[in-house]
Amino acid sequence: MARSLHPLFQAIATASTEAALRHQFMDGVSDYFGVQRWGIYLLDDEKHLASFDVVGVSDAFVERYEQIGRTVDPVLQYVLENHAPAHEELVLPIGMWKQSELYQRCCAEYDHEHIMTGPIVGNGQLIGTVHFARVGHTPAFNLHELANLGAVCTHLSTCLAGLRKPSLPPSSLSHRLTPREVQIAKLVAKGLTNAEIGAELWITQNSVKQALKRMFRKLEVSARTEMVAKLRDILQE
Repeated sequence: MARSLHPLFQAIATASTEAALRHQFMDGVSDYFGVQRWGIYLLDDEKHLASFDVVGVSDAFVERYEQIGRTVDPVLQYVLENHAPAHEELVLPIGMWKQSELYQRCCAEYDHEHIMTGPIVGNGQLIGTVHFARVGHTPAFNLHELANLGAVCTHLSTCLAGLRKPSLPPSSLSHRLTPREVQIAKLVAKGLTNAEIGAELWITQNSVKQALKRMFRKLEVSARTEMVAKLRDILQE
């Protein structure tokens, strides 16, 4: 049975800074995708590389990729155009990966047998990317893994948007919620399901569901992860 991504989603949602977000993503993500090289790249308002974290490659590789690889990366071009994750077998003819300019100029040194890239999006634009690579005799990424990366990137995008959006003072947000709703939010941040929250607070699962709907409207959010990100200061009290 495939490992659930929910612990990773919750870890991402509770990040209080961009640095913490990068750390939460990098710590253990390889276990979910079976990769030997991975990284996250975040861009500034001018679309220049603002920060990055990588495992399995050197800073010199990142510099070379930024100078040479980015402009000849067919997977990245697909991600840029479609704001959707892709891997090399999705965008290149079969057997052409190792003949590509990206592989020859950047990836051959690190034996990148397969690569997959996902988008981090904000305000309709690409504001970062996630990069995975497998080395040696490893299988190509499949459609299930592609969908999982899409889900992870959605959570990263939501959290990053919350971190970069000027937040209201904690007191202003807390006044929007009842004490019971704050309790529910804190349990959501811990990763509990609606049923688990109901059991913890001695209320029905449907009561939790209805409370979350009201909280989403009050906070002007549409997802649990977005709510946790918006309330991060309150939830840490």
